Amino acid sequence: MGGKAIEINMWLLNYVTKNSITESSAEKGSIKSVDGATVQVDASSDFKRIPVVVPYGVYYVPPVGEESVVISVGGEDFCLGTLGKEANLSSGELMLRSAGGASIVLKNDGHVYINGVMY
Repeated sequence: MGGKAIEINMWLLNYVTKNSITESSAEKGSIKSVDGATVQVDASSDFKRIPVVVPYGVYYVPPVGEESVVISVGGEDFCLGTLGKEANLSSGELMLRSAGGASIVLKNDGHVYINGVMY
């Protein structure tokens, strides 16, 4: 991981912990197992069968072993998702990528790349 992805992820984690919840209720851990829409995260404690929070219309199952952020709100635990990886993108561009390597990239110039082929 490096560059802008780390900066954005750190900014988001810092913003959430400072403005929405107490620092002690947010922590980083590793996805240990996946069961449908819930995950088990190994952090300071073992978070079992907690839901993954994603934007509306986006559905995914995080891969085992990925680093994630867990928050506790109102006595319930949630996985915010996995930490971003380095991607060769400019500010404002978007990439969807599967663990198997399939990808869709939306570029600022209007081009769309599917598995590396421009459309």
